[in-house]
Amino acid sequence: MAETTLHVRPRLLLLASKLGYQTQSFVEAARRLGVDVTIGSDRCHQLEDPWADGAVPLHFDEPEQSAERLAAAVRTTPVRAILALGDRQTATAAYAARILGLRSSSPESVNNCRSKLRQRELLRDAGLPVPEFFSFPLKQPLEAVLPRVSFPSVVKPLRLSASQGVIRANDASEFAVAVERIKRLLDSPEVQTTREPELDRLLVERYVPGAEVALEGLLEQGRLRTLALFDKPDPLEGPYFEESIYVTPSRLPAEMQTRIFECAAHTVRALGLSEGPLHAEFRVNDAGPWVLEAAPRPIGGLCSRALRFGPDRIPLEELLVRHVMGLAGGEMAREPHAAGVMMIPVPRSGVFESAEGVERSATTPGVDEVLITARSHDFIAAWPEGSTYLGFIFAHGETPAQVEAALRGAFSVLRFTITPRLPVRHPVSGQTTPTGS
Repeated sequence: MAETTLHVRPRLLLLASKLGYQTQSFVEAARRLGVDVTIGSDRCHQLEDPWADGAVPLHFDEPEQSAERLAAAVRTTPVRAILALGDRQTATAAYAARILGLRSSSPESVNNCRSKLRQRELLRDAGLPVPEFFSFPLKQPLEAVLPRVSFPSVVKPLRLSASQGVIRANDASEFAVAVERIKRLLDSPEVQTTREPELDRLLVERYVPGAEVALEGLLEQGRLRTLALFDKPDPLEGPYFEESIYVTPSRLPAEMQTRIFECAAHTVRALGLSEGPLHAEFRVNDAGPWVLEAAPRPIGGLCSRALRFGPDRIPLEELLVRHVMGLAGGEMAREPHAAGVMMIPVPRSGVFESAEGVERSATTPGVDEVLITARSHDFIAAWPEGSTYLGFIFAHGETPAQVEAALRGAFSVLRFTITPRLPVRHPVSGQTTPTGS
C-alpha cells in the first residue's frame, strides 16, 4: 500500500501590537501565496478582530520570555519565517528566531536599534555622521544640564517612535519647557503601561538642518537592497516633527542618493543588522547624509500602500512575505511610476468628530485612495504627544512633482471637526488627562 504524504503549508509568524490595517495586509498577502500565519500580539485579547483567531498573547516589554512563549506555542507547527511589524516587536522576534532556528538579525543587533542612545553611540564610534549628542536622567537639575547644550537642539525620549515627544529648542527657556513637556508625556499612563526601559532619561542632539529622506530596504546576509528612497518635501524644522508627505523616487541628485545608500549600508554594519526589512531616516545637507535612525522593520502604518513591485504591482507586504519565506518574486523591483502617501496631520488635540470632503478629495487626479483611520468620538493627540494620524492619502503619477501636487490637492478639500476633551482623572494613577486644545 502506497504511503500517503501530507502536504504541510508553510507558516509565517507575524508579530504586531495592533491587529489593524497593516496586520491585515500582511495576512492577506500571505494567504494569497498559500502561507499560513500565526500572529503574536500584546493586544489581541482587547480587540474584536477577524485576524486575531489563534493569536498568541505576548508582552513585548519582556522579549525573551515572550519569545519562549511564542516558540512553545508553535512547537508542533513547522515555521519558516518571522516578521515584526513595529519597533516594540523586533526584540521578541529576534529572540524567537534564535530559539526556532530562523533567519533573523541577532537580538543584540536589534537591541542596538531599540535605544536611541545606544544606536547613536554605535554609529558615532563607527565614524558615521550623526549629530552631537548626550543623554541625561530626568532627575538631574536643569542647571547642571544646560551648560552641555548647544542651540538649536532637539530633545527626545530614548524609546518612543513616530517622532512622539521630539521637540526642538532654540534657547534655554525653550529647552526647559521641552523637557517638562516630555516628562509629562513619559509619566502619562499611556506611556507608563508600555513598561519600556529608559523612560527616565532624555537624549539631546544638536539640530541638523536640511531635508529629510526615508529609505526602505531589505537585508539578506548583511547585504542591503534599497527598495525605495522617499523624499519628505515638507520642511521638518520643528518645534515638533510630525511627518506628512512621502514621495518616491527621490528628486535628490544621483550623487547624493548614492551617498545615502552607502551611508545606509555602513549604518547596517555598525549596528550588526543582517536580515529582514529595514526602515531608515536621514537628514541631507551640503555636508551629505546624516543618520537619524535605523529600524529593522518595514515602514509603519499604511504607508506601505504607496509601494508596488514588479509587472503585477504587488504590494510591499507581499514582497516581504515572498522574501522571508524564500518564495519566488522576492527580488522584484519597484514599479517605474512615481508614488506617494500623505499621513494626514492632526491639527490639534481633541475628540475627532467627523471628516468632510472625503469623496471629493478621492476624485483628485492622480489620487488612488483617501482613507480616514481615526474613529469618530475617539480622542486623538497632536504632536509632540501624538503618534497616530487622522488617515492617509495615496497617489501615483508620471513624476514625483505630480504626485506631490495630487496629495496636496486632495488634502486641501478635507475638513475635520475636532472638539475639546474635558479633563478626566485616571482611576489608577490619579493623574488628570489634559484638555484637548
